[in-house]
Amino acid sequence: MRFGRSQKDSQIGDADRGKIQQATERTRLSVFSKITELFGTDVISTDLWEELEEALIAADVGVKTSFEILDRLKARKPKTQLEMKEALRNSLIEILESVDETAGKLWGNGKLNLNLKTANSPAVVLVVGVNGSGKTTVIGRLASLYIREGYRVMAAAGDTYRAAAIDQLQAWGTAVGFDVIAQQPGADPAAVAFDAINAGKARLYDLIIIDTAGRLQNKTSLMDELAKIKKVITRQIDREPDEVLLVIDSTTGQNGLMQAEVFTKEVGVTSIALSKLDGAGRGGIAFAIAQDYGLPVKFVGVGEHATDLIPFIPETFVDALLLDREE
Repeated sequence: MRFGRSQKDSQIGDADRGKIQQATERTRLSVFSKITELFGTDVISTDLWEELEEALIAADVGVKTSFEILDRLKARKPKTQLEMKEALRNSLIEILESVDETAGKLWGNGKLNLNLKTANSPAVVLVVGVNGSGKTTVIGRLASLYIREGYRVMAAAGDTYRAAAIDQLQAWGTAVGFDVIAQQPGADPAAVAFDAINAGKARLYDLIIIDTAGRLQNKTSLMDELAKIKKVITRQIDREPDEVLLVIDSTTGQNGLMQAEVFTKEVGVTSIALSKLDGAGRGGIAFAIAQDYGLPVKFVGVGEHATDLIPFIPETFVDALLLDREE
């Protein structure tokens, strides 16, 4: 079954749409195929509802969100498998689009936006997440997105606890073409953010992306550190960061919900980047994050290249998950 494209869906190119389909293949074939196979008959029975519930939960959609989806479907009273599949599609899109507008100020409707840039105040994105989630890679790819749009980008190596993190960010800067402000390992991360913002103002950069550590096992000190960084940013630009981007590894499943809860409570997350979507067997975490925490996924990592971070379009994502095998 193929559905028409909405205005939002048409905002990304066929190449990116193809990347979404390829990246979600493991999810589609391993878990969501069980969902689409349920629509192989016109009989809508009690067993079908129960099997759909089980399949949604298995896809990491989450229990609460799965119940919400089923309630929406039943309210629409579908009479055929075609009506039921379309109702499911619409319900999934509605969940993702219901949180499209958030406290963040840069990203909306799949578009890059730097409207807050002034001569003396670059836009600032604070990037958070646990170690291993792919923060540094997301930063490099995000910088690449903006550089290709003609913006001047700087990054701050705020994960000062790991020399490898500093080296990795500097390698991305060399490869993609953005400057990196860094200090020695063990330096105060807030001081790195301070230096980066001052340099960004002086050199008239458009965007500053600030990396952070992710030692969630040492939660209290980590959150104190992040709060200090955010305070420094707010003081330097006379507003809070324009986006607080939480990077979640798509392969972590329900652990991603715990990360969303912790970081949102402590530092006010405004948006999500799902990394390693191409390696995930279950992609339903996006729906659970939207439903439980009101956070929109704005970017997805779909491969190994610098260009493989793309804006997240709910309709494209849902259609990729529900794509029939023969399409």
